[in-house]
Amino acid sequence: MRIGKFQLKNRVLLAPMAGITDQPFRRLCARYNAGMSYSEMMSANRDVWHTEKSRLRVAHHAEIGINAVQIAGSDPQEMAQAAALNVEFGAQLIDINMGCPAKKVNRKMAGSALLQYPDLVEKILQAVVSAVNVPVTLKIRTGWDKTNRNCVEIAKIAEQSGISALTVHGRTRHCLYEGEAEYDHIRAVKRQVSIPVIANGDVTSPQKAKYVLDYTGADAVMIGRGSLGQPWLFRQVDAFLQSGELVAEPDLAEKCQVAFEHIQGLHDFYGEQKGYRVARKHVSWYLDNIKPDSAFKCAFNTITDPKQQLVVLKEFLDSVR
Repeated sequence: MRIGKFQLKNRVLLAPMAGITDQPFRRLCARYNAGMSYSEMMSANRDVWHTEKSRLRVAHHAEIGINAVQIAGSDPQEMAQAAALNVEFGAQLIDINMGCPAKKVNRKMAGSALLQYPDLVEKILQAVVSAVNVPVTLKIRTGWDKTNRNCVEIAKIAEQSGISALTVHGRTRHCLYEGEAEYDHIRAVKRQVSIPVIANGDVTSPQKAKYVLDYTGADAVMIGRGSLGQPWLFRQVDAFLQSGELVAEPDLAEKCQVAFEHIQGLHDFYGEQKGYRVARKHVSWYLDNIKPDSAFKCAFNTITDPKQQLVVLKEFLDSVR
């Protein structure tokens, strides 16, 4: 699969997720063969461009591969300026977020709220595409709500505006993450445009990934929540799509090692005082795939000393290997 000038190494992508797809997690997923990943969403509001939080959100590493940065906002010129700034700082691909369902994002008329205003969507896409000399992609939902599914209309606008690839999450904004993904609408989009289409939503296994690709005709799949606590899923899905081979999950020792290295990496990346807080949710997800233990989770989440957090986690993982 190609996006603009880039040939991706496979058809299995990591979805951008706020608070999750930071540099340590993207490096880990790339190690397990994610074909491409995006930074966390960066606001087009120039007041936050030079904050520590924004710097960390778009931090890149050569091991990740293509430096793809996602931006969000509602003003065409602000979005164009944000895209140009990120390219100046090294972004090789810009993704536009029109899929986030979060209230705090939608209240600013960004994310999936924009799907209600196709004319504004067109202005934003044209402004960003014109502002940069790198591929620009777009992520959307099927519509604002179940009575206003306009993903095909938005897809056509995207293609006409010069968007290089389109990701469709198979839910409306009002669906949030509930119910089942609507693959019929992704298939409808794929039939109406010639640009690459990436299917997103409920891809949690190699078999499900193949089903989604076969049913929708999409060019690639994007995995989000399915990768939490199991970054090795990308390797499994890629192998199954390429050869039909069902690759086994890592053994318990490898899972424990990956979990500890990831948490240690979060401490290094964020610094001890923030790293230990970010680590809590990831430890919870890893335990779901290693050894569910609600008592340990509760005790772990009360630890406020970063060094103690690593010691306690290592002792627990060593005990279950």
